[in-house]
Amino acid sequence: MALTKVSKGLISTDTVFEVDALGGKYGSSSAPVTIAVTVGTKTAAHPYNGDGSSSAYFLDGLEAPAIYLNGADNVTSDSGYYYKFDQSDSTNSTHPLRFYLDADKTTAYTTGVTTSGTPGSSGAYTQIDVDEDTPSILYYQCSSHSYMGNYALVPASNVINHTEALISMPTATTTLVGTDTTDTLTNKTLTSPKINEDVTVTSTATELNILDGVTASTTEINYLDITTLGTTQASKVVTADANGVVKFDNGIQEESTAITSSSNAATLNLRDGTVFTHTLTENVTYTFSNPAASGYASGFTLKVTQDSSARTITWPGSVDWAAATAPTLSTGSGDVDVFVFLTVDGGTIYYGFTAGQDLS
Repeated sequence: MALTKVSKGLISTDTVFEVDALGGKYGSSSAPVTIAVTVGTKTAAHPYNGDGSSSAYFLDGLEAPAIYLNGADNVTSDSGYYYKFDQSDSTNSTHPLRFYLDADKTTAYTTGVTTSGTPGSSGAYTQIDVDEDTPSILYYQCSSHSYMGNYALVPASNVINHTEALISMPTATTTLVGTDTTDTLTNKTLTSPKINEDVTVTSTATELNILDGVTASTTEINYLDITTLGTTQASKVVTADANGVVKFDNGIQEESTAITSSSNAATLNLRDGTVFTHTLTENVTYTFSNPAASGYASGFTLKVTQDSSARTITWPGSVDWAAATAPTLSTGSGDVDVFVFLTVDGGTIYYGFTAGQDLS
């Protein structure tokens, strides 16, 4: 049979020849494709001219061609295709043809390879069974002399074993990212990446960096998933609309703040809330602290419960009562008086109102 030229080489500029390219006649174990091997003197056409041995393999009369070894498409009942390199010709004496994973013959490839006889004698050959587990590139070389042959490509291979094949493997300074380890990608640009599922990431680096350091859970982040700005929703954050208005659909509940006095003094800290309760245990002088800044409103309600000794209250001088007269507390034990206060100037003036007295 003859080798057929198919294209320029994939590894170098060598011409590549396909073994048994015509008719799809792939060799079986009982009828392998046979290539006649002879040995002659290297010429300038040899890919390793000037290196190693001065002799060269000739396959079907071609000097050390790069070849395709097709394999494994279930044409036959065999798992792969068989190629016999016939070394019966006397020129093969002392030149056993073998297969290697590299041109330097550092690692021999013997899987599916059988040999018979002594090269140069009738019936001598080296045969290889090619299937999807055969490395994508092999080198046929003499086991006794260097650089007599060339390479053989295996298109059907699932095993990439050479950096010069169709797929470029990483250099010594490159790290492959595995699926069973945690790896860090540095200085890599991801085009339309998908994270963990079929969702395309469209965020920019700046947008993603906003989340840098965020430790919130998915549930907590979902609190931000609101339907309408400015309208409250159950288990969602409260937002204002474009006008700064907040609409509470289901009312507001506030915890009241109980205060106590000490040494006849008590402070109502407006940062603690807007509803205060105080059960009197002594005469007391009130101080109001931390109102909103001038121009903002601070309002609060104070519920006072009298004890059995008819206690009195001294109000801050900044409180402006109706008719400039502070109310007189109810004196009965357990009597309840309620007062409301409002300031819009940072506490310079508190407007005081009596909401109700003797409410026990």
